[in-house]
Amino acid sequence: MADSASISDRQQAKKVRLGRGWEPWPEYEAAATGLMDYWYPVAWARALKKKPLPVKLCGRDLMLLRDEDGTARALHDRCVHRGVKLSLGKQWFPGTISCPYHGWTYRLRDGELVAVITDGPDSRMCNRAAVQAYPVEERLGLLWVFMGEAEPYPLNRQLPEELVQPPAFAMGGRIEERSGNWRLFAENGFDEGHAKYLHRTSIWRIMKVMPTWNLIHIEKHGRWLYRIEDERFWEAEFPGLGKWTNSRWWKIKPHIKQGRSLGNTGGARRNNPYIEAQNFPGFASLALPGILRIAYPNFIHYEFYVPIDESHTRYVGFMVQFKKGLSRLIFYLWYLTGIRWMFHGNFSGQDHWMVANTDAPPERLYRPDESLIEWRKLFAGPHPLREKP
Repeated sequence: MADSASISDRQQAKKVRLGRGWEPWPEYEAAATGLMDYWYPVAWARALKKKPLPVKLCGRDLMLLRDEDGTARALHDRCVHRGVKLSLGKQWFPGTISCPYHGWTYRLRDGELVAVITDGPDSRMCNRAAVQAYPVEERLGLLWVFMGEAEPYPLNRQLPEELVQPPAFAMGGRIEERSGNWRLFAENGFDEGHAKYLHRTSIWRIMKVMPTWNLIHIEKHGRWLYRIEDERFWEAEFPGLGKWTNSRWWKIKPHIKQGRSLGNTGGARRNNPYIEAQNFPGFASLALPGILRIAYPNFIHYEFYVPIDESHTRYVGFMVQFKKGLSRLIFYLWYLTGIRWMFHGNFSGQDHWMVANTDAPPERLYRPDESLIEWRKLFAGPHPLREKP
């Protein structure tokens, strides 16, 4: 744990920064429908087959489809002729999509108009019109779309570093549309204060004690913000009210490994060596454009908050365990029979419930909201992923 004097100094500094009301965050406010020039996961790769897949991303309608060699492509989901959705059309010719209204046919690779079925083979419209094409990558069993006008940088630069060239791993996850703005979901995921109170009733944590409150600070390492615990309090006496504790006779207090802080989860007697080798400064970390990483002792949980529009978010959550052989099969079974409904269902559902009911601004922030403030500061830059290395 950190020196008590330095902790006190940090807490005093926070009081000055927090203020009492809504502070102006122009770059944050301008990103209601998402940030441009980033990669976003939009669907499981296995979901894209022979039919067009419509998705909405950053307020724009897109259509995904595989071309003749199986490569995933993405086009703006609007025929330039009369505005009909191309995702309602069919792939009559290899590597193309034809609008269902008049047969305007676009090349998937670049969106170029290459035929107009109802205007004959010599249509003068060919090569004079196009719809916007978006870069697509397939990684980790997901389809990623690059949104923006800039030249796309390699997806590896945006992935969590430990997922670029990982050892053997097992992965299970869920993708679903949720009501609420993507920025609020990111704030909730990184929020220091809510988990110990809101999630104390979740099935995922029902058998383990949650602390009453923590003292934390935020550190920025590269493009990641880390939430780092300084002190943990399992119970507290509130003047004139009484004692609050989450401890119950049936609950287990997590094992605390000396010298390693893992936030609300405590620790484990044996940590996964690959996770331990990452030397994460803190249990929870967050990066633009809305990537949350929660490092448990034996697996890592990731959440990607993908903007659909101002009031809807595509939640992409998955857990990864870095093991091989029979251990991978055991993890898959554990995920399908337990984790999926306990964590991605009940536990994460509590987050959705609160974000959908968040009505801010106006707001009045308190000490644990340092995590929220540091997240909002990221929007003002710099944005290293957008810059050439």
